[in-house]
Amino acid sequence: MEAKQNIVERLRSGDRRAVARLITWAEAGDPRFARALSMFYSSIGSAWRVGVTGPPGAGKSTLVNELAIAHRAAQKTVGILAVDPSSPFTGGALLGDRIRMEDRTSDPGVFIRSMASRDSHGGLARAAIDACDVMDAYGFDEVIVETVGVGQAEYDVVSAADTVLVVLCPGAGDGIQAMKSGLLEVADVLVVNKSDMPGADRLIVDLEEAVELRSRKPAGEWTVPVVACSAGRGQGIDAVLAAVEAHRAHLADGRLEARRGEMREGQVRRLVHEGLESELWHGHGYAERSAEALESGAAPYDVAGEILAEIVGRLPGRGTTRTGAAT
Repeated sequence: MEAKQNIVERLRSGDRRAVARLITWAEAGDPRFARALSMFYSSIGSAWRVGVTGPPGAGKSTLVNELAIAHRAAQKTVGILAVDPSSPFTGGALLGDRIRMEDRTSDPGVFIRSMASRDSHGGLARAAIDACDVMDAYGFDEVIVETVGVGQAEYDVVSAADTVLVVLCPGAGDGIQAMKSGLLEVADVLVVNKSDMPGADRLIVDLEEAVELRSRKPAGEWTVPVVACSAGRGQGIDAVLAAVEAHRAHLADGRLEARRGEMREGQVRRLVHEGLESELWHGHGYAERSAEALESGAAPYDVAGEILAEIVGRLPGRGTTRTGAAT
């Protein structure tokens, strides 16, 4: 078994196996990861993190592959985290993204890691952010996170990115779907992929109009651009990268530090929530007490009120007055 000091030294010395091992620890919630992170946390912050999300079938993996090719042509190293869909029965990931990026796996300047989404939410965000921290500390210039879809877990993941690309493609009412699902709010850059397909021009216009309607912001705030590309043909990739660079320039003068600070605050909240949930329900027997109370006929709000009152009453400076009971 590796000592944490040893694995951190290996990470700093450029051992890619240390990257893989640390990410495995992060996925598993292994306490060794938290101890290791505290040792290399000061090395984090150099990599530019790009989140790529959007509906299934929009061509996210193909775009990520093309972005990696462009970065390597510019002599930049790239770490890629592909969050794959996973079986509801076995929890195993399909790893389709890694198959699509097979040509990149032999490149020593590219590191690709797939992560199964399983049925986790906060845990997925935690592990994905941790994986990005590891790749950042290793020294990759660019870190790209591709998510499987556009659910809340994916929003949590991409919220940790410096720049978020939302990828859409013509057909299936993607323009309307984007507006309904909140994609416009999470996007820093809207990418219309497969722009050579029928309907692409209409989708671009729809998105530009939607951005215009939602862009009543103070002067100097970022206006989300709509960029067309055809990743399968290798077309328009420079335009996507130019939009990312423009957003990067926009985040100068303190905006980047503020954005990353908000991300870390959110990370702390998720970690506390995850730890409290595990400790309370499994470490203090609240799961059993809740089940027994419900079986006896108690209403859910009353059960929750009793539990909250007991927890809050144990906090320093708080009394034991019930906070959940009806008056």
